[in-house]
Amino acid sequence: MGTPQDTGPVVRGTVPAAGSGRPARSRRSRPLITYGRWWWALPAILAVLLIHYLATAGGALYAFTNWTGIGDFDFVGLDNFRRILEDPASIGSLKNTLFLAFGFLVLTNVVGLLLALALNRTLKTRYLLRVLFFMPVVLSPLAVSYVWKFIFDFNGPLNDVLGWVGMEPRTWLADPTLALWAVLVVMAWQTTGMVMVIYLAGLATVPPEIEEAAALDGASTWRRFRHITVPSVRPSIAIASTLMLIQGLRVFDQVMALTGGGPAGATETLATQVYKETFALSNFGYGAALALLLTVIMLVFSVLQQAVTRDRS
Repeated sequence: MGTPQDTGPVVRGTVPAAGSGRPARSRRSRPLITYGRWWWALPAILAVLLIHYLATAGGALYAFTNWTGIGDFDFVGLDNFRRILEDPASIGSLKNTLFLAFGFLVLTNVVGLLLALALNRTLKTRYLLRVLFFMPVVLSPLAVSYVWKFIFDFNGPLNDVLGWVGMEPRTWLADPTLALWAVLVVMAWQTTGMVMVIYLAGLATVPPEIEEAAALDGASTWRRFRHITVPSVRPSIAIASTLMLIQGLRVFDQVMALTGGGPAGATETLATQVYKETFALSNFGYGAALALLLTVIMLVFSVLQQAVTRDRS
C-alpha cells in the first residue's frame, strides 16, 4: 500500500517542473494589478460623496433653520415641518404631487406595455412606429410643454376639433379640474415611448417557441400573457415603474410651462412650491424643509415599490 501523496506543492503552485529544479509557474495567470485595486475607484467615490451626499446633507440642514438666504440664521427645530402640515397650500401641493405621480406611473406603464406588445414581432412597420413613438422622449420637456400649451389654448387646435364635432370649447388650463389632467396627459405623452422601449427589451427575452407550444396546447391569449409574458418581463416592470414613480414625484418643467402652478394653486406640486418658496419668496429654510419632505417621500415609495415588484421565484 502506498503512502498518501503530499498535495501541498500542488496547492501552492510550487510543483517542480520536469527536468529542472525550479518550481513550475501556476497555470492560473496572475492579474496585472494584485494590490490596492480598489484605490483606483477612490477618486470617483470621493467625488460622489462630496458632490451628491455631502451637498444634500448640507441642504437638509437648512430645513431646520429660518434662513432667508442672506445673513445669519437660527435653528427652529421642526417648526418648518409643522408649518407644512398646517398650510393648506402645502397639503394641496402634496395631494397634487401624489396624484400626478401615481397617475403617471399607471398611465405610462399600461400604455407602454400595450405598445410594446403591439410592436414586438408581427407588424411589418414596427421599426418605423417604434421610432415615432420614442421620438418625444428626446425632446426638451419645456419645448413639448409649450407646444401642448398652444394645443390646449382656448383658440387652439384642440377646441377647433371639438367644435367640428359639435362640442363646446373648454378652458383646459384655466379650469382647476381639467388643468391637472392636462399636465398628466403631457407628462405621459412624452415619456410613454421610453417605457415602451424598456418593455420591448423585456419581451425580447421571451422565447417564441414557448408561446407557440402554449398556443398549440390550447392556452388562450390572456393565459399566455399572464403565465408566460408577465413573468418574463418582471424585471422590466420593476425598472419602468421605479423610473416613472420617481419622475412623477419630481415633476416640475411641465407644471411651470403649462400653468405655473395655477389656476389658484390647482396644479401646484411640491417641486414647484420648493422653487417658489426658496427663490421667489426667499424662505430658504421652509423651501429646504419641503425639499427634504419630497426626498423622503421618494425614498419611501421607491423602497415600497421595489418590495412589491421584487422577483420571488
